[in-house]
Amino acid sequence: MPEPIQVTVVGLGYVGLPLAVALARQFPTTGLDINRQRIAELRSGHDRTGEIDTARLSASSLSLTDQPQQCPPSQFYIVTVPTPIDSANLPDLGALQAASRTVAALLPAAVAAGLEPVVIYESTVYPGVTEDVCAPILEAGSGLVCGRDFYLGYSPERINPGDREHTIDKITKVVSGQTPQVLDRVAQLYEAVTSGGVFRAASIKVAEAAKVIENAQRDINIAFMNEIAQIFSKMDLSVWDVLAAARTKWNFLPFAPGLVGGHCIGVDPYYLAHQAAALGHDPRVILTGRGINDGMAEWVAQELHQARGEQAGTVLVLGLTFKENIPDLRNSKVADLAKALAARGHTVTVHDPLADPVEARHEYGIELTAALEAQHDLVLLAVPHSQYLKMGPAELRKLVAPGGLLADLKGELGGMADWSL
Repeated sequence: MPEPIQVTVVGLGYVGLPLAVALARQFPTTGLDINRQRIAELRSGHDRTGEIDTARLSASSLSLTDQPQQCPPSQFYIVTVPTPIDSANLPDLGALQAASRTVAALLPAAVAAGLEPVVIYESTVYPGVTEDVCAPILEAGSGLVCGRDFYLGYSPERINPGDREHTIDKITKVVSGQTPQVLDRVAQLYEAVTSGGVFRAASIKVAEAAKVIENAQRDINIAFMNEIAQIFSKMDLSVWDVLAAARTKWNFLPFAPGLVGGHCIGVDPYYLAHQAAALGHDPRVILTGRGINDGMAEWVAQELHQARGEQAGTVLVLGLTFKENIPDLRNSKVADLAKALAARGHTVTVHDPLADPVEARHEYGIELTAALEAQHDLVLLAVPHSQYLKMGPAELRKLVAPGGLLADLKGELGGMADWSL
């Protein structure tokens, strides 16, 4: 009787943890994360990302460790570490390279056990990274030969933080492998954990490219919405009124304006742009869209400042996470907005019931307030968490000082605010 398939997932963040829990329902699975505190929290049943609830986490057979040497020899090593950008908007592959070195040290034991290990990357990258960047690191660190002793696969992550509909066990997974046989193995692995089936990409580079254009496409469409919001503002038109009319056409794409943060849409287009530039192509559309979206916080701050008659005052910003109903603070553009308001002389207070105060302080130097008591000259509903929407416009307006403004960034208050995009 064949030995059960053993899987090791490297990186237990928003992507890795849901995947590891799903895999553990079908296979012996080990989750490895170098963050000791993260592992301790998960062992206690707490997932700070909010993706896996305590009951499900406690019931999982997933093994957890922060020590690579504790990972058993595995047929599959799945890398799910973040791939951010640096201060110059260039790809930062540091975590991916470090994870590859970690996996490299584990491969000899798997080969010695006759497992023919496959290293699958889920991290978003530009086409070519898996084979041209990661493979040499795996070979150098293991002393093995890629394509003979171990193999490569790529299956782009499609986790949408806070989305309880498109979960890992329901979505279609794009899969790829170094050889047809490896592709079959990778496909069978993911078919075991998702009812959405798999799509077999023509190559690893095709799978990498498919992922990076998914988010670039969304970024460009949102950039158009942000640009028309700026245009209609000059015409004294509500962009939400315009969109309500336009969306009655059957093939109108239902994108909306707003701040584009998070770890994916605000980051991934730079990966594609970087590779395009390296090939001698000017990625004008991609970078123009990025420029519009990156500048949106500054534009909103100026609009709010003008709505206040360019008079500095006290501002309460409601919400700091990059989108509603999740604790994810990565690449929050609300932080940029708060900074831009402060630069115009406003005294800014930020409240968020879901964000981690320690993380907010560490990442952005923002001290979150725990109370919603004092009245402010401007109250901005920046992130429409359910808690805020349940309060309703009347309760929110009680936070506004006499003569002040209630502002609604995403049009969630149904025209009851004094200012909206």
